[in-house]
Amino acid sequence: MPAGTQVDGLPRRSADLSKGYSAVFATVFIWSLPSLFMYYLNRHYDPWAQNFYRYSVACIAIAPLLLYQIHRGGPRIDMQAVKLCLLPCLPNVVHQVTQVMALFYIGPGVYTIFTRASVIFTALLALAFFPEERVVIRQWQFQLGTLLGLIGAFGVIWFQANATSHDQHIALPGLFIAFTATFCWALYGVLIKRPSAELGSIRSFGLVSFITSVLLFPLTLAFGKIGTPLQAGAQANLVLIVSAVTCITLAHVLYYVAIREIGVALSQSLQLLCPAIAMALSAWLYGERLTHAQLWSAGILLIGAFLAMRTKPVATAETAENI
Repeated sequence: MPAGTQVDGLPRRSADLSKGYSAVFATVFIWSLPSLFMYYLNRHYDPWAQNFYRYSVACIAIAPLLLYQIHRGGPRIDMQAVKLCLLPCLPNVVHQVTQVMALFYIGPGVYTIFTRASVIFTALLALAFFPEERVVIRQWQFQLGTLLGLIGAFGVIWFQANATSHDQHIALPGLFIAFTATFCWALYGVLIKRPSAELGSIRSFGLVSFITSVLLFPLTLAFGKIGTPLQAGAQANLVLIVSAVTCITLAHVLYYVAIREIGVALSQSLQLLCPAIAMALSAWLYGERLTHAQLWSAGILLIGAFLAMRTKPVATAETAENI
């Protein structure tokens, strides 16, 4: 982040490297967990209810920080701010629901690897939305990284054995759902740029979590089971609360601390450690294993994501990955 940049209305100060590294490694660990939590919660919650309650809890958790920011002054929270955050919430809702649905077809470790393709999609969308950054497409690192990333992403998913049959490939609905989830996440990452820049991270996230919860409520009434918490049991509800507070609210705040202290490029590059941690935890908890073809595809994907990330437009690089 350039010198003089403000975060939530606060002036840029000298970097605290130890604080920055602590924050970024905390986010790396935390963002290795969402798919593991959601995979577990799929046993107790339908995709609609799971996301409605996760985002509702995240909204409640961020409220004290939001009120503190408002008390200190800065951009107002009014209808204009709500309208500003509404558009990015639409692909966010689609992403949240489809990522949970994708976990019915693939394991949490595989999904975490696959989501690294969002770096590719986000960069491509940024080139479409922000003409001033189209110079990026001329760089060979971006071109090669995009090609490798897309090939690797397809391979990681395609070579997932179908759990419901003897087919050695994932069912086509699962393939479509996984790509939809990642594409919508990338679209959200591009659209949230303006609200985040104008309102600051805490204000924009507070509004996003509230609007997303509001949008998910009627969808849960129509397609899900709104009374699930009463039937899921104390352990499942506790897991949902912990996942919401840590993976959505806490990780969001820590990530902005990281990019403020040690910069965007390093903060994002270290996120490539998430798939390895997620895969190890998933193998331990759920017995998930990758085929040889998936391992090769995962390596190709991560190399491509790293190359594309090195030239990724700054306009989208400052967006928190797992808001």
